[in-house]
Amino acid sequence: MTATVTAHGGSVVMVVAVFLASAVEMVEALTIVLAVGVTRGWRSALEGVAVALAVLAALVVGLGPALVHYVPLSALRLVVGGLLLVFGLQWLRKAVLRASGLKAKHDEDEIFREQVEELSEAQRRAGRDSTAFVVAFKGVFLEGLEVVVVVLTLGATSHDLGLAAVAATAAVVVVGAVGAVVARQLSSVPENAMKMGVGLMLVSFGTFWSGEGVGVHWPGSDLAIPVLVAAYGAAAWALVAALGRARRRTPVTAGALRHG
Repeated sequence: MTATVTAHGGSVVMVVAVFLASAVEMVEALTIVLAVGVTRGWRSALEGVAVALAVLAALVVGLGPALVHYVPLSALRLVVGGLLLVFGLQWLRKAVLRASGLKAKHDEDEIFREQVEELSEAQRRAGRDSTAFVVAFKGVFLEGLEVVVVVLTLGATSHDLGLAAVAATAAVVVVGAVGAVVARQLSSVPENAMKMGVGLMLVSFGTFWSGEGVGVHWPGSDLAIPVLVAAYGAAAWALVAALGRARRRTPVTAGALRHG
């Protein structure tokens, strides 16, 4: 009974982490696709999206079973834990800096305008638009690669690659549906809050599996993951508050805020 509860708790956290990470990346990809579709036409843009999604799905199908069946679990957890710590700390660092006002927030509307300006300057040709296809493919593929990494790492170490893939697919469908409704109004998406949440989850998973990879026995097994999320969340909140106070003592001009 206890094993079932702990496994269920770990699966829930894994699904939420995969869903949020995929949603964040797909919001950024959607911004590019909308800019391409509005500026260059939808046919070639959607073809680029379809090909990119097919390639990403093939990567999951091709690499996932090999990770699950042929890599020793302890080695897999240690390597994956390290990767997740790197990914998670990068996301968390940016989210903390943005929340404290030391880094400019990600502006999807501004990115949209820049993409439209660049695409409008490119020469258009009759028939299929190679520029639209390539830009849409590249946007979805590059943003989707990080989703593939998250799906493979979290799914393989949890021994539930299918559930991780379903969570990522659900995020793609939800973001696509919302994008179709709200079109360019992507600035309303609380992206920094989502990135903060994803960063906390990835760092927590990374800590948990790195520990298991070197033989640490966590109290409560998988139930230690939500505790790690809460602990890292408290540390992040304290850091945001401290950096915010430091920024108010030394005001930063709008032009000096770091972007990215």
